[in-house]
Amino acid sequence: MNFGQVITAMVTPFDQYEEIDFPATQNLIEHLIANGSDGLVVAGTTGESPTLSIEEKVELFEFTVNTVAGRIPVIAGTGSNNTRASISLTQQAEKVGVDGIMLVTPYYNKPSQEGMFQHFQAIAESTHLPVMLYNIPGRSVVNLLPETVIRLSQINNIVSIKEASGDLDAASEIIEHTAESFTVYSGDDSLTLPMLSIGGAGIVSVAAHIIGNDMQDMITSFKTGDVKTAAAIHRRLLPTMKALFAAPNPSPVKAALHMTGVPTGGVRLPMISLTDEETLTLHKSLPSLHSEAVTN
Repeated sequence: MNFGQVITAMVTPFDQYEEIDFPATQNLIEHLIANGSDGLVVAGTTGESPTLSIEEKVELFEFTVNTVAGRIPVIAGTGSNNTRASISLTQQAEKVGVDGIMLVTPYYNKPSQEGMFQHFQAIAESTHLPVMLYNIPGRSVVNLLPETVIRLSQINNIVSIKEASGDLDAASEIIEHTAESFTVYSGDDSLTLPMLSIGGAGIVSVAAHIIGNDMQDMITSFKTGDVKTAAAIHRRLLPTMKALFAAPNPSPVKAALHMTGVPTGGVRLPMISLTDEETLTLHKSLPSLHSEAVTN
């Protein structure tokens, strides 16, 4: 499965009543496809998955599949710390036609490496869909070690990992000891270029909501051998990436989308919107750091 080189972890638009805003979702999808997204992750952490009901997730998966209409891959976030629940959601996602699933490491209950292996194995065996693992110890507390990822890569439909540990040594070990067809994506926007330099496939991005075309330019420059240009783009985009993570995700990127003419509403508790001061800081940052993004 070729997921592409810039996959956007899509926010979930909400209306004034904090219900999913499907017209805004359609508008956002079209914006992302037109601005550098090769694929979409739906109902991931950036999509506020902890606050979405199972019914909302399935409805969102189906709506996104129908809106995308085969133009780019749709990856459903179906992972949780409950194996049976993840299997059920994965099977519902498969029925509505998603192209792949993303499985986050089980959070809070702190399983062992063998426990995580069996968790991912059980979910993968319940579906025909390609599986992208998602390692993010900063949020889930557990760290999926390279040796476990390498074991999991032997399962036919586990084909990729979003590596958000920030550990390039671990990513290097995974790349070195898995098949060439197994892809490793950066889970941190600012580490996209370093990840590419060790053999990574691309980025599962938050910043691509705002700078997707620039992310594409950076990756394409690197892959075509123009490392100097890729490095220059990286340095130019880095302040924008930092500005989009100045407060807990996805509050800043939703605010930035509103500023750039793609409104997606607020966030659900326990997330909160930016303060007036944070909004002003973000507003000041975007024009000076990436003027094109605020004039479309």
